Amino acid sequence: MKYDFSTIERKWQARWANEETFASGQDREKPKYYVLDMFPYPSGSGLHVGHLEGYTATDIVARYKRCRGFNVLHPMGWDAFGLPAEQFAIKTGTHPRLTTEVNVSNFRETLKSMGFSYDWSREINTTDPNYFKWTQWIFLKLYEKGLAYISEVDVNWCEELKVVLANEEVDEKLADGYTVVRRPLRQWVLKITAYAERLLEDLGDVDWPENVKQMQRNWIGRSEGVEIDFELRCHRTNLRVYTTRPDTLFGATYLVISPEHPMAEKLAIAQQLVEVKKYIEQARLKTELERTGLQKEKTGVFTGSYAINPATGEALPVWISDFVLTSYGTGAIMSVPAHDSRDWEFAKKFGLPIREVIKSPHDVEEAVFEGKESLCVNSSNDEISIDGLDFKTAFDRMAAWLESKGKGKGKRKVNYKLRDWVFSRQRYWGEPIPIKHYDDGSMRPETTLPLTLPEVEAYQPTSTGESPLANIESWLYGEDEHGKFRRETNTMPQWAGSCWYYLRFIDPQNSDELIDPAREQYWMNVDLYIGGAEHAVLHLLYSRFWHKVLYDLDVVSTREPFQRLFNQGMILGEDNEKMSKSRGNVIPADHVLSAYGADAVRLYEMFLGPLEQVKPWNTNGIEGISRFLGKAWRLVWEEFAETPRVTDDKPSEAILKRMHKAIKKVTEDTEQLKFNTAISEMMVLVNELHRANCYSREAVETVLVLLSPFAPHITEELWQTLGHAESISGAAWPVFDPALAADDVLTIAVQVNGKLRGTFEAPAGCAREEMIEAAKKVESVVKFLDGQSIVKEIAVPGKLVNFAVKPAGK
Repeated sequence: MKYDFSTIERKWQARWANEETFASGQDREKPKYYVLDMFPYPSGSGLHVGHLEGYTATDIVARYKRCRGFNVLHPMGWDAFGLPAEQFAIKTGTHPRLTTEVNVSNFRETLKSMGFSYDWSREINTTDPNYFKWTQWIFLKLYEKGLAYISEVDVNWCEELKVVLANEEVDEKLADGYTVVRRPLRQWVLKITAYAERLLEDLGDVDWPENVKQMQRNWIGRSEGVEIDFELRCHRTNLRVYTTRPDTLFGATYLVISPEHPMAEKLAIAQQLVEVKKYIEQARLKTELERTGLQKEKTGVFTGSYAINPATGEALPVWISDFVLTSYGTGAIMSVPAHDSRDWEFAKKFGLPIREVIKSPHDVEEAVFEGKESLCVNSSNDEISIDGLDFKTAFDRMAAWLESKGKGKGKRKVNYKLRDWVFSRQRYWGEPIPIKHYDDGSMRPETTLPLTLPEVEAYQPTSTGESPLANIESWLYGEDEHGKFRRETNTMPQWAGSCWYYLRFIDPQNSDELIDPAREQYWMNVDLYIGGAEHAVLHLLYSRFWHKVLYDLDVVSTREPFQRLFNQGMILGEDNEKMSKSRGNVIPADHVLSAYGADAVRLYEMFLGPLEQVKPWNTNGIEGISRFLGKAWRLVWEEFAETPRVTDDKPSEAILKRMHKAIKKVTEDTEQLKFNTAISEMMVLVNELHRANCYSREAVETVLVLLSPFAPHITEELWQTLGHAESISGAAWPVFDPALAADDVLTIAVQVNGKLRGTFEAPAGCAREEMIEAAKKVESVVKFLDGQSIVKEIAVPGKLVNFAVKPAGK
């Protein structure tokens, strides 16, 4: 019988759907395993082969865990609010809901065609009012806790799109030719900074890649420093700066404030006022990235004012420069050009003094010295000296001295680079923010949720910067027992719905509460979360923030949402470049599925290389995988045969050993997500069975169960052929016998003075003395022992022999 992947795959996908084979079980006595993909946004361009990599990996794990006896939760849904659908609506007049429905349908069809074992009864969509009702509920809880507030915020405003962009979105929009400027807007803001310390501390509780943890630590940016007040005598006030290097205070030769600093124009003397205003306006048109890039040329303007250095008593000029931001520290810095590269470049450009206060190996007029390992110099006055002290000691002594000077001189301070999260967008297609603004200036929450979007005729933002909702008077205005009100016109950002979706999958039909406590306690945490490294900071940080708020509200029982995180590598186009429409190298998933079938695509995606690595796609490579599937098929069906070839014969001792080695290898590799080497091991086993003409039921069924998480359709078909009525997805995972899985012969490394000089083969269990004698006879090792005295012989059973030697006679 010939292997017809198209017919077989359609057959089993229909059966799985009809029988709800992968619905998560309700037996809470069984161990659970929650495996989750990062929430996809259903774009109009559909799925390409690169998108399938992570989904394939989670499906292999889900199927494997079911065979291991776990109650598996493996759901899928759609992060469906977003700017692309609204931009399409602006261009065409098509309601974003309709566009989104078409895109979701296309995505769903492709995922089902891949045979992914999702529990589709739990499918959710962030645009569904039954879903965003609870997104709005969480927002109101944040509001009640004082974690949601309104502020005038300088934002990245896209002139063409009429929308606020997150810092991380600016580069992409600039590259697409859009104009982005900084402008103040009334925004809802979430106080994520209140959770900064917990977001840092709890990273120690999760099994995440260290680079992702470090990215989050850097984003949060905790620093310990000192706030110091510099006296502005002519203005009868102080200018407060934040520094992490109080030990360099004696080297501060000028101060710099941000263009947005509230004192920027006030500090400008009459002769400088025009230049100062001009500079502030120019800075307003720049993005944060343009202002802070390390390679940008330093710019600035002198205010004409001076501030007193509390350590030296000197009057320091106060400058304005756009490399200083109001969002970090106080928006003002003390500049120590001898020991900070940015300050050194600025000082050189504008002819400002450079004073060495950390002992440097070179002239600081010629080059900056930023090392902390040297001692302090030129750092004393009548009250304090830190000369000769190291960084830590000098930091503590200077901080203590500043605090002892009394009110207004200095105090220790912990700062974070993390900023509160701007949580509103001036657009239609997003969750409405459920707040009413009354004529008396008060705000109250909506009493009935969900607050849904009204139907509109035009989707363009208003000329005032408000969303299209500001034009829908029948929706916008109302009156209740508290008086007349105007609804909030900002909507939530796309991040909102994806902050908590993993919880709704656990209890998707619950209309009375966000999640049933018993179900939450059983299923949480997410055991494995797989997605792209591009979400390493924002999505994960925002989700962790919301989860901790829900933990404080006793809605969830865990402090962290995702226990284990894994970032799959990117699959490049066949030209070794990132897949994109502009390059013309996108390989649509549907094209390869129709040509080769889901099982071949699944196996090839995983066989390309280690899951975490970047690797190029090569369509010709699938041919080899197709041949392997043909070999697996022929374990049961000879070509043109009408009956299966499987026998009830007992496998030979050699085949049994090969089989148990494969069980051990595939099991261990699957646990570690090393799918490429697991597939390689199964290829070896299939080849060995054919070579030995072994078609024993015991051996063939072992192959089928091992292969089933990777290639579920062909294994289901062959499993049924062998007489099994139940799905192979419920078959017990084979267990290896350690004695049979052990190697008979081992490769032993031989080292001389720690350097590898040769290898030899030895039987498993070889005695230490026998290993040492055999190692001395290895041809490539002999020359390194000749004329040497062996000082020590080390033998590690089954692994290596090492000789410590020295020249004879010494």
